[in-house]
Order: sequence, then C-alpha cells, then structure tokens
Amino acid sequence: MKLPSLFGGTRELEAKIDLYFDKVQEAGLVFSRAMEIYLGRGVSGEYEELVRRATQVEEEADDLRREIETQMTTHTLIPELREDVLSLIEQVDEVTNLYEAAVYSFYIQRPEIAPEYRQAFADLTAMVLKAAEAMVVAARAFFRDLTAVRDHVKKVQFYESEADKITTRVERQIYESDLDLARKMHLASFLDRLDNVADTAEDICDKLSILAIKRMI
Repeated sequence: MKLPSLFGGTRELEAKIDLYFDKVQEAGLVFSRAMEIYLGRGVSGEYEELVRRATQVEEEADDLRREIETQMTTHTLIPELREDVLSLIEQVDEVTNLYEAAVYSFYIQRPEIAPEYRQAFADLTAMVLKAAEAMVVAARAFFRDLTAVRDHVKKVQFYESEADKITTRVERQIYESDLDLARKMHLASFLDRLDNVADTAEDICDKLSILAIKRMI
C-alpha cells in the first residue's frame, strides 16, 4: 500500500532518513566484524580500529538524526504522525548505541570466552544482526510501502525468538559448568548484552506495527 509522502512531496528529508538507516546498518556490520575478530583472536589492532569506526559511525548517525529532527519541524508532515515518527527515529538510534556499547564493552572488559562457547556467541551475534537488519528494512518500508511492514516485522519476531533460545541455552550451559561464579556471571552478562539488540529491534517493530495501522486509517 504505497501512500503519498509524509513530507509534503519533498525528497530531501526522505533521502536523509535513508542515509540514517544506512548508518544503522553500517554500525551493525562494524559490530558483526568486531565480534568475529574478538572471537577469533581477541583484541587486536584490527579490533581497535573497529572500536574507533563504531564510534565514528555512531556519531555520524547522531548528526543525521539531529538534522532529521530539525527538518521535521519545518516540513509539512502529517500532524498526527509527527511525534510518532520522531519517537521512531530516536528509538532506532538505540540500536546504533547498543552496537557501539557492545564493541566497547568487549574491548574494555575482555571477557574470556572458552572455545566451547565461541560458536554460540557467533550464532547469537548473527541472529541479533538479522533481527536488527530486518527492523531497518521494516522501518524503511513504513515510509515507502506499508504492505511490506508486516512481513519484515514477522521476521524480526522470529529472529528475536531464536536469539532468546540461544541465550537461554548457553546461559544454562555456563551456569552448569565448573567455571567460578564470577566468570559465569560475566559471560552471561555479555550474552544478555548481545541479546538486548534483538529485544530492542522487536520493541521498535511493535511501534512500527502500530504506526503502520495509524497511517493506513
């Protein structure tokens, strides 16, 4: 269901929102690569470069978000949706922040992940990235084609559920292991940190579903 532009026919603001979503996806790719490097060989020169890149992308996304928020106050956006769309943009920004925070946390705390858990951490990373990427596609669809929103939201819900299953399974394995309690809690906290990306993506999609219905009415 393609609808008229929310922004009075101008493409400038829509293009800026597209760029913003590009930055969210880029942050996810940096996060994914950082996790791959960390699980493979810990903190290295390449990992440190990815930490810097994560910060740069997050700052670029923040700049775009501020520009979007400023422009939205001057364009002819459907009044009853203005605050909802602003809230949506801010909520999506949380995912970028979570990516950066995860990369930094691994860099600073450097959890020791035993070989038997590394594949599970990799699987969880892949699943939360899928959830976040599907969320971005759903968010783009809200501005372009409302009929596509539902399908992508369903994907996010599936990936989030799978991420929860991985987290629960691995946390159970960790707490049943012979590791000392402090290390068990440390590893579990990093699983929860990763899983939180998928949880946040699902929360955003709950909001998107409501906004899509409001826009179709």
